Amino acid sequence: MLSSSELFPVALISAELRGDLSEDVYRLKPGNSPDPSVELALTRLGLASAELTGGVVARGMPVVLIPGSFSNRRFWYSPKGIGLGAFLARAGFDVWIAEMRGHGLSPRNLDYRRNRVSDYVRYDLPAISAFVHEQNPQPAHWLGHSLGGIILAGALGGQHLDQAKVASVALFGSQISRTYWPLKIPPLEWGARLVLKRFAALSGPRLRRGPEDEPIGLALESLRWHGLFGRFGEREHDWWAGLGQVQVPVLAVAAEGDLQDPPWACQRLLEQFGAAQARYLCLGRKQGFSEDFGHVEMLVSKAAQHEVWPLVQRWLLAPGNDALCLTEGGSTVTASVSSGN
Repeated sequence: MLSSSELFPVALISAELRGDLSEDVYRLKPGNSPDPSVELALTRLGLASAELTGGVVARGMPVVLIPGSFSNRRFWYSPKGIGLGAFLARAGFDVWIAEMRGHGLSPRNLDYRRNRVSDYVRYDLPAISAFVHEQNPQPAHWLGHSLGGIILAGALGGQHLDQAKVASVALFGSQISRTYWPLKIPPLEWGARLVLKRFAALSGPRLRRGPEDEPIGLALESLRWHGLFGRFGEREHDWWAGLGQVQVPVLAVAAEGDLQDPPWACQRLLEQFGAAQARYLCLGRKQGFSEDFGHVEMLVSKAAQHEVWPLVQRWLLAPGNDALCLTEGGSTVTASVSSGN
């Protein structure tokens, strides 16, 4: 089979019509990391009725969606064609859903248990960005939920994503500032590390965190970040400091009812960005929403479908807006988006 890319081997493993949507699934084999067995699944959503322009399907602005921990592409796009990814595709965007190595349709690589966010940041996201840009040479909007947002922040702070190819970034329920004080005590951190090293992965279903497992390498990396002298980044690269050099428009969305990634910590991550267009939005009753959204419900719920998804669409159409207007039931609700700097 011929490669779908001139960058590295890419196979189109599925091309289906899902109702009014087209679904193409690519498997990338970039060969840019120490583990040559890594393959990455990338799902492209579009309208089945997309018009041809000069024999080529007309594509809108590219949007890349990254799920959080213990999750996969179904967070953004259900088998019934429901989700923010499907909503944006129906709105005319060129939607790409990325699954990190060992997640969803991306097979487990040989060194799966040692996979870290650093690998996603340094190797996987640059490969995904390069392929998306090859297929649609416009600056892409990037959206990440929870760990997906942390991966995006790391890639930008570590300068692994070319800002010239990034139209905007939106982080949903993403933070790294919540402190776990026991991990600041070296003997306890060492003990936790010894216990975790006995496992290859953390089971999402068993822990009731989601459908996917997470490699133990991510947990060990998190221990280092939150240790006594830890920092957000690799040993040789301080991603936290590097965020100050990021100039693309950034939106941080927090949920008032999120106990896992509290609003104050999400706002703290946003404040570290150097972008002039850094905006913060909290989803709660006192901000004018119908409920205090939770960590998952902020994007996956009927309330999110009516109140949050249209706001995301408006952000993508005009990144940096100070106010996002939502028309609901004949009345207009304005969600105030505050500056993060």
